[in-house]
Amino acid sequence: MLTGCWIFCTRAVSSVGSTAKGWRRIRRIGQYAGPIIVGGCIFISYETLVLGESVTLDTQAVEQEKLKSYVYVYPILLEKQGLEGVPGKARKGLQKAVKRLVQATAKIFSLPLDEHYLRQDVENHDSDLWLLLKRTQSACKAVRVQAVQELAKKYHWHDYQYRTLAQALDQKTSIGLARSQDVDFRFFLHPPSPRIIENSCIEDELRNLLASLPQSEVDQCVQYFTSLALRESNQSLSAQRGGLWCFGGNGLPYAQSLSSVPSEKVESFCLQALAQHSKVPSHCDKIVMNGGLQLLQKIYQLRHDSQKIQRNIIRTIGNLALHEHLHSAIVQSGWIGILAEAMKSPHVIHASHAARALANLDRDTVKEKYEDGVYILHPQYRTSHPIKADVLFIHGLLGAAFKTWRQKDHSNMEDKDADYTECWPKTWLAADCPNLRILSVEYDSHLSDWRSKCPVENERKSMAYRGRELLTKLKAAGVGDKPMVWVAHSMGGLLVKKMLLDASEDPELRSVVQNTQGIVFYSVPHCGSRLAEYSVNARFLLFPSVEVKELSKDSPALRELNDNFTRLVQEHKVNLLSFGEMLPTYIGSMIKLHVVPPNSADLGIGDFIPLDVNHLNICKPGSRNSFLYQRSLKFIKDSLEIEFKSDCSPCSSNFPSETATH
Repeated sequence: MLTGCWIFCTRAVSSVGSTAKGWRRIRRIGQYAGPIIVGGCIFISYETLVLGESVTLDTQAVEQEKLKSYVYVYPILLEKQGLEGVPGKARKGLQKAVKRLVQATAKIFSLPLDEHYLRQDVENHDSDLWLLLKRTQSACKAVRVQAVQELAKKYHWHDYQYRTLAQALDQKTSIGLARSQDVDFRFFLHPPSPRIIENSCIEDELRNLLASLPQSEVDQCVQYFTSLALRESNQSLSAQRGGLWCFGGNGLPYAQSLSSVPSEKVESFCLQALAQHSKVPSHCDKIVMNGGLQLLQKIYQLRHDSQKIQRNIIRTIGNLALHEHLHSAIVQSGWIGILAEAMKSPHVIHASHAARALANLDRDTVKEKYEDGVYILHPQYRTSHPIKADVLFIHGLLGAAFKTWRQKDHSNMEDKDADYTECWPKTWLAADCPNLRILSVEYDSHLSDWRSKCPVENERKSMAYRGRELLTKLKAAGVGDKPMVWVAHSMGGLLVKKMLLDASEDPELRSVVQNTQGIVFYSVPHCGSRLAEYSVNARFLLFPSVEVKELSKDSPALRELNDNFTRLVQEHKVNLLSFGEMLPTYIGSMIKLHVVPPNSADLGIGDFIPLDVNHLNICKPGSRNSFLYQRSLKFIKDSLEIEFKSDCSPCSSNFPSETATH
């Protein structure tokens, strides 16, 4: 075999005479072998070759070479013929035939592809495959994208052809196929075998990786939790080896909640710290350079039963993918096939993390970058639908980018719809309005789910800080380039108001305000919350990241925010729709209250609709036909009427669920 080339053999059943030189002889050889040059390597599919004796070749792929080099060959099986091995004459004949063919065609096939010539030499079925492959490497982006789309839709390839293509695909084509909805996973190579380090465990490798990263440029709480994870992983190992598991007697509150598998919990702590480090560009280079891609892949495969661990890993890959110079390393380490499979996960969080990572890798069709905490719910795959507008979902504190927007849970599981959705914007809104880009934002209402408190977390991040942080991320995602509607729950609505006011004062961000067509508020405390009347602990239970004085009824901060926002939306003629809760919410077993009373949820402008639901369910429709969803859908459609015309499905007139009080 020639170094740097892969040779694929399908079968050898007839005969070829001696080899001549020149174009004429190449045409004759082409009747038996169909070669094409791709990326400097020659791929040869043998249909017939004479070696003087009959040889049968199987189509089963064999072991891959380690790391970057893969070889799929078809081993010779002669047992059924009663032969004990390959005749030396046949083996030498095959080697000579390959050598002559490579030498004679090296110059010829470095020229532009002659499609007519190729079709004469190979079957139409094979030539179609190679022509598509050639087009995927075109210098014209439109040709590449169209070729990838056609390649993904082909379902009639033989198994050996998928395996051959897996070797031949370039980086852009592989990523494009991964972002194609019904792609066959045989297009992707299996990841390289993980590197085995003697006398080492995953916990040790994770600790070493974390220890190799600088502690600069990261949040003080990240520094604290990184050092904590390093210290506790050491203590956990020592305790396990001594037959006892503890954390050195330091009284960490989370120790009581740990599972019976300490190593898995410690891995989770380390991975959360690593995800925080991956938000720092210079640390991303360190992670890759120190073998982080391979280590994360090893953990991902071993912890296949832990959604939490796998999500943190893909989150980190998504952060690394923000940096284009790292794309080759991500592809070569075998992550594309893994992400393509993760996109098919029935778990919306898992699939959305993978969709974000692949979108950041796909520079052919995606110009935006999705930073940590910004998720694209639709379209997650490449689509032919033109995207005409954006809809952004902003959760409240202690909410999340997905669980906040799930369908309302039924007390009786038998009443749960068969099409129950974990995220109605992704499932219902995307189906009703396919020409929308739907984004959901997640921000930390507390740094992580570690139960130990960060010593420097006493000065909690203000609403102004979070607003600026989110606005920067949304701008990187292209928010403001198209007409848009905001959808916000609870404190998320205050963040939207703050972001729009900040954007109006920044010349580079004014397009965000100018393109805002409408805002949906679900129980937003425009004038404060009754929660401020309760104890400090109760206040922080729902609003841990905003100063208590900002939540007090008629507080100066909220009043100023409200007055400035009202003037802004009136000036720009922004449509507003507000929903208010009419039922109390149980907070623990002791507190029952209207978190946001109707007079605080009513902004005084736009439409206000009180509903017989509590604070948590105000943003969770009971079904796709419910009044809450259909009224929200109608508002989005009306706000973007010029852009959508009849793209959205008609609203249903049947509203059996939530009761509206006008």
